[in-house]
Amino acid sequence: MNTTIGIIREGKKPADLRTPLSPQHCVELLKYFPGIKILVQPSSFRCFSDLAYEAAGISVQEDLSECNILLGVKEVPEADLLPGKTYLFFSHTIKKQAHNKGLLRAILAKKIRLIDYETLTWEAGNRIIGFGRFAGIVGAHYALLMLGKKYGYYSLIPAAKTDNYEALLAQYQNLQIPPVRIVICGDGRVAHGCMEFLRKLKILEVSRQEFLEENHNKPVFVQLRSEDYYERKDGKPWDKADFYKHPEDYKSCFKPYTHKADVFINAVFWHQGIEPFFTHEEMKDSAFRIKIISDISCDIPGPVPSTIRSSTIELPFYGYNVFTEKEVSPFLPNVIDVQAVANLPCELPYDASLSFGEQLVRHVLPCLLEEDSEQIIANATIAAQGKLMPKYAYLQDYVD
Repeated sequence: MNTTIGIIREGKKPADLRTPLSPQHCVELLKYFPGIKILVQPSSFRCFSDLAYEAAGISVQEDLSECNILLGVKEVPEADLLPGKTYLFFSHTIKKQAHNKGLLRAILAKKIRLIDYETLTWEAGNRIIGFGRFAGIVGAHYALLMLGKKYGYYSLIPAAKTDNYEALLAQYQNLQIPPVRIVICGDGRVAHGCMEFLRKLKILEVSRQEFLEENHNKPVFVQLRSEDYYERKDGKPWDKADFYKHPEDYKSCFKPYTHKADVFINAVFWHQGIEPFFTHEEMKDSAFRIKIISDISCDIPGPVPSTIRSSTIELPFYGYNVFTEKEVSPFLPNVIDVQAVANLPCELPYDASLSFGEQLVRHVLPCLLEEDSEQIIANATIAAQGKLMPKYAYLQDYVD
């Protein structure tokens, strides 16, 4: 096997500290596939140092031109793309994102084979790999951080200022969380990351009926799936496949939760045409109780009217005045506080990279390096040899 794999230095700004493979993952890969070679491009900010790779026996060098396969995390700057190579990274092009049109054009012009992590799926359609779990963990932490900050209950620091997940959790030792009511929307990796975190804090999970009908003297949360907050306009039975195919036939039924929840965590998969959870007018109602929104999905415009822009790790919060429908300073009285950081897993880069690399080594790279019997790689390949693959031909008008 004459394959050389390169781990690229992340080029997108702000710098992303994550890596697709840790030093230990590289060692495992060389053990499983003894004929391959791995090179790592030096980086001053990667969560694993160049020295850590070298100590594991992995070569660190600037020139990756001998590599057949190049692994990254975020979008690769067009100028850095090496022609004719196979690249794996999150390209953020499959929804025709305007800011990455030039990137996909460059990939086609340079006859690059692009395999997008987001399009790697099992036969049933579930995604194989992603950072969603850690987006959920950090998003749930932000919700509780904002709660403490808004009402002066306690003081927590962001995940980015801790060393790892364990240190993040350590902040909560002996911390008294008030009887807050949290609603989580979503049923994927992100939502389950949120629930994992809240369960570790011993926050009680309750049913929808208990959440809406009972009072609690302790913190509680409820998880809602799409059938819990959307319903057919004509009253016919819920059909999940039809909902995503014809969202215009469905309406939000989330309103009862806006009257009962203090904190709303949005962890849904959303696309154009799905009605918002609630409207600007509903947010002006005195019965609208939600005061803290951790919008992990961060779609703009999207299902949460108060998410008017994405925020950053450096400045994660902003306030939203429901009456002016404009951004204001956070943590003021009568203001809804919003967290809308689009790259939350970057705040726990070490743990997120370990989890991601494990999935990559176990489920993805064997299909790329050996036989792709289940067509996992083929179905995830957006472009090759200067052309879009048939499954992604719908992107042609996007790049033309």
